[in-house]
Amino acid sequence: MASGPKMLAPKCLIENVNEKLTVNQEAVQILGKISNPVVVVAIVGLYRTGKSYLMNRLAGQNSGFPLGSTIQSETKGIWMWCVPHPTKPNHTLVLLDTEGLGDVEKVDPKNDSWIFALAVLLSSVFVYNSMSTINHQALQQLHYVTELTELIRAKSSNSNEVQDSTEFVSFFPSFIWIVRDFILELKLQGQPITADQYLENALKLIPGQNPNAQISNLPRECIRKFFPNRKCFIFDRPTNNKDHLLNIENVSEDQLDPKFQEQTRTFCSYIFTHAKIKTLKEGIVVTGNRLGALVKTYVKAINSGVVPCLENAVTTLAQQENSAAMQKAADHYSEQMAQRVRFPTDTLQELLDVHSACEKEAIKVFMERSFKDEDQEFQKQLVKIIENKKQDFLLNNEKESDQYCQNELNLLSKALMEKISAGNFSVPGGHHLYMELRKEIERGYQQIPRKGVKAGEVFQRFLQSQVAIEKSILQSDKALTDREKAMEEERAKTEAAEKEQELLKQTVQEQQQKIATQERTLRENMEQLQKKLQLERENILRDQRRVLDQQLQMQKDLLEEGFKKKSEAMNKEINHWKNRMEATRKDDAPFIERALTALGQGIVSTLCAPGILLSKAVKGISSFFK
Repeated sequence: MASGPKMLAPKCLIENVNEKLTVNQEAVQILGKISNPVVVVAIVGLYRTGKSYLMNRLAGQNSGFPLGSTIQSETKGIWMWCVPHPTKPNHTLVLLDTEGLGDVEKVDPKNDSWIFALAVLLSSVFVYNSMSTINHQALQQLHYVTELTELIRAKSSNSNEVQDSTEFVSFFPSFIWIVRDFILELKLQGQPITADQYLENALKLIPGQNPNAQISNLPRECIRKFFPNRKCFIFDRPTNNKDHLLNIENVSEDQLDPKFQEQTRTFCSYIFTHAKIKTLKEGIVVTGNRLGALVKTYVKAINSGVVPCLENAVTTLAQQENSAAMQKAADHYSEQMAQRVRFPTDTLQELLDVHSACEKEAIKVFMERSFKDEDQEFQKQLVKIIENKKQDFLLNNEKESDQYCQNELNLLSKALMEKISAGNFSVPGGHHLYMELRKEIERGYQQIPRKGVKAGEVFQRFLQSQVAIEKSILQSDKALTDREKAMEEERAKTEAAEKEQELLKQTVQEQQQKIATQERTLRENMEQLQKKLQLERENILRDQRRVLDQQLQMQKDLLEEGFKKKSEAMNKEINHWKNRMEATRKDDAPFIERALTALGQGIVSTLCAPGILLSKAVKGISSFFK
């Protein structure tokens, strides 16, 4: 199926054995079959807090992710469950259930931090699950968020201008805090508040310069800075029956608290409606196979002792995806040509028109799947591959036409050749009889449909094979005078010259048609690239504007909360994003022009033989920008 296999049960994606992370290749293979965009929901939290139950409900099941009923953590590593998205056709919902944080059996606390960081990197919605209330203790338990600057890098080389962590907001997921077994009233200063307001109030910074306040503020600041899109859900206790709690996956809904049931439905509905597709910086959409590649890249970096870097991961992913996109586009071209072309085509233009249509589709396939194709290297390779495939189709078309025409001509000329062998024309008036039969062959040959591009050449070969025979018959025909024989020889020469001229005219016309097709190839590639680059630049500007707006809102909030110095300290980051937006705008047209020029020159060198139309093609590239 297009969205990938429907998993009947979860499978471990990242195994955590003896606190060493390993990618499960079977799970990655499942992701590799998912070509649709994915919405990735990851849940983290302390162990034994009911994370897995909610993930099962998102999958539409009561069971699946192991729940367990003891104090021992059940989920090790990160488990994955891919299901068709219930409200977004041609999308896949990928659920990631992580092992419980703070497992007392663990030796290395850094292991929890990596699980936390991977959940952030892989998800489009990051769900943090906690118990009872959002208080100082709950925030301190979320200390993993303060370690993200040490565990994740946005760029391969940091700028001295701003911290690398400033980039996090451009690719981090949205954040949902779930509070389980909530027993308080949602009120603030005696007034009812929403769960979202409850979260925002809990994240307000504590005033004061004492060390304790600064320590308490650190997780608050990180959550506010890294996750500007936040939401909160509160859940009542599912049931007061301990036996039901221990075996909740086997308990029917009517045995659970109605309020808990409604809260669960509300949470699931929100995820199905509002959870966004997983994207990387600059709007790069993540599909299942891309997600699998990211998993391997991140885990490999961690195991190598290197901090996972988004920029490096995207570069690695781009190489893999662009290569796959190029192959997919080339395969599409071959498949469509094979389906649409019936050899031999009646004319060369017929084949070239089909080629242009299939090539246009193939370029579109490549554009839809490729990203960050530096210097358009993969697109230029695609042009070369399609050109070679086109030449193969042209040669096969000529071969089929030649063979078909030759077979038909052999049938038509069979009687003539038998009469020549029998000497039937070695009589007075034999030349006239010979010419009548040959003209009959020509009339019959002309009536054959769809002879193809070699029709004239094959018949010309036949006429050339008859020159000596005709001359012999002519010379031996005693019914003709010498003058008549001379006139017939002159007629034959004139006729042969006219046929040669027709072939030459056809050759010139076909050459012009091929040149026009190459120019269409150049223009189609450049037009589709221009559209893609313009869209990408719009995505970049939109992302930069979104980050800038979030920074400005955060600065405003800090000022309103009385943290003037912290608010002013954000000016550097805000100016950084303003400058980036301005630089993107200024470099927009020159960037696109440089890319198109590089592509155009690469295509010209691929399509044009030395000295043939090279200057015209280069001139065509220049005129593209006028």
